[in-house]
Amino acid sequence: METLLETERLLLRRFRKSDADNLFELDSDPEVMRFLSGGTRTPRDVIEQDILPRFLHIDACFPTCGFFAAIEKVSGDFIGWFSFRPSDESVPREVTLGFRVHAVHLGLPETQDAGI
Repeated sequence: METLLETERLLLRRFRKSDADNLFELDSDPEVMRFLSGGTRTPRDVIEQDILPRFLHIDACFPTCGFFAAIEKVSGDFIGWFSFRPSDESVPREVTLGFRVHAVHLGLPETQDAGI
């Protein structure tokens, strides 16, 4: 299953190995990272060797949960990600919702489609 959700303006799809650049750009935005790391960007090697493999692992282990790339349908641009994942992999019925979106998209209709 690649696509989780499609609205008039937004598409949530499974992450791919080729999304490393998208994640690096997102995590390089000081406004996005302000409350996560004080504005410090995530190094590319951490994204490639830790974050993206973790996203893909959770997707493989939990087909109804995971991390999903948020794509603006009109432009095809990556605007961030949303997650619906187990809080603890040993208790898959308890899930955590999360998101990280480029600051310029917060409050716009496409992110409102996803509930933020």
